[in-house]
Amino acid sequence: MLLKIYPENPNPKQVEQVVEVLKKGGLIVFPTDTVYAFGCDLNNNKALHRLADIRGVDLAKANFSFICSDLSNLSDFTRQIDNPTYKILRRTLPGPYTFILPGSSKLPSAFKKKKEVGIRVPDHSVARSIVETLGNPLVSASLYDDDEILEYTTDPELIHEKWIDKVDLVVDSGYGGNVPSTVIDLRGDQPELIREGKGSVEI
Repeated sequence: MLLKIYPENPNPKQVEQVVEVLKKGGLIVFPTDTVYAFGCDLNNNKALHRLADIRGVDLAKANFSFICSDLSNLSDFTRQIDNPTYKILRRTLPGPYTFILPGSSKLPSAFKKKKEVGIRVPDHSVARSIVETLGNPLVSASLYDDDEILEYTTDPELIHEKWIDKVDLVVDSGYGGNVPSTVIDLRGDQPELIREGKGSVEI
């Protein structure tokens, strides 16, 4: 199913449709402020396994991101964050970053063995509306073509054609970007750049 949701003012009924799919263990493709991504409900084990299968990885070892609507629930998934780290998060989010933080013991069972968690708060109204309505983060992985060069698909209609047999819904919010998020590890004394992407490395 291809569902158009305009980012200027996301229609709550359409967002609710997406959330119903997620609550039933569905897999979606949704827009972010960088590239289109796969997403599923953090609390649905069946969906998490489907996401791992589609990416060809072992769920216990997968480096998926948690898509949050804001920073209010960080303590549910991360150990205590010091002041300098929190200031970086406040200054840069919402924005095109994935921050690696120390995982807490409250992580869902599928991620219990993970010592870290990747947190994203995208600057995209549709993504954040979906998470707000769902009531907990999405678990996410960037969507890219399976060729030798990592090419990100930007056209939601082409995404739908390619993935409709593997996902339950594709959210069309117009063309996506083709530069992924900047990944920064905040677990050490100094921020460590893991991948340079859309977000400035000067944080």
